[in-house]
Amino acid sequence: MEPTGLLRDKAVLVNGGTQGVGAAVARAAVREGALVAVTGRRREPGEALVAELTAAGGTARYLQADLADAGRARSAVAEVVDAYGRIDCLVNSAGLTARGTLLDTTPELFDAHIAVNLKGPFFAMQATVADMVARGAPGTIVNIITSSAHGGQPFLAPYVAAKAGLAGLTRNAAHAHRFDRVRINGLNIGWTATEGEDATQRRFHGAGDDWRERAAERLPMGRLGRPDEIADFVVLLLSERSGVVTGSVIDWDQNVLGGLD
Repeated sequence: MEPTGLLRDKAVLVNGGTQGVGAAVARAAVREGALVAVTGRRREPGEALVAELTAAGGTARYLQADLADAGRARSAVAEVVDAYGRIDCLVNSAGLTARGTLLDTTPELFDAHIAVNLKGPFFAMQATVADMVARGAPGTIVNIITSSAHGGQPFLAPYVAAKAGLAGLTRNAAHAHRFDRVRINGLNIGWTATEGEDATQRRFHGAGDDWRERAAERLPMGRLGRPDEIADFVVLLLSERSGVVTGSVIDWDQNVLGGLD
């Protein structure tokens, strides 16, 4: 997509922004003129991404953070405000997809899913909206959720529980802050070709190097979703071009909920 300045001079924080969908969002936001900060647990890929973005003429910084720590989720927002003077946009893209069924999920695994997939985003949103409200300024938030939030596979029980909570939180917060002109939306993304998904397929499903090709054969469009496509849509939702839309949790997938063969 050719740059059009959709996010010119907007201060954007992308949680879980060092790889996959989050990194694609960071690239797209910089391309559209944003001042970007990305969080992630691993310093090496975070610093490599920032080096890439700044070499291309963008403004970006890396903040080491584990979003399972609610205090760090809030303090990362404070660091963005310190660096850029404000926060205009937040993207919650961090996610844990470790497998677990209703019968074999331990309390520890359940708590880990809640911490990363729900609690971290909650407190990042809290700090972000607090800055927007204090300044009396509009802002936008996009939560990366999952199509599995509608029910999902049996082996994703704790993931589904946490992400379904994030979908509900998205609507609740959007309703609560609509008169503050803070717009909050979510994307229920489907199967996407990311580094994290590659690792998950190999670790939990014994997948080989050809797993993407095998998966594509079973999908309606003949391929998995791409992070750059999702990123373009996220940028649109963050920008003023998405108008007054708030409280929407959009199914970004090639399978149709409720459709039956």
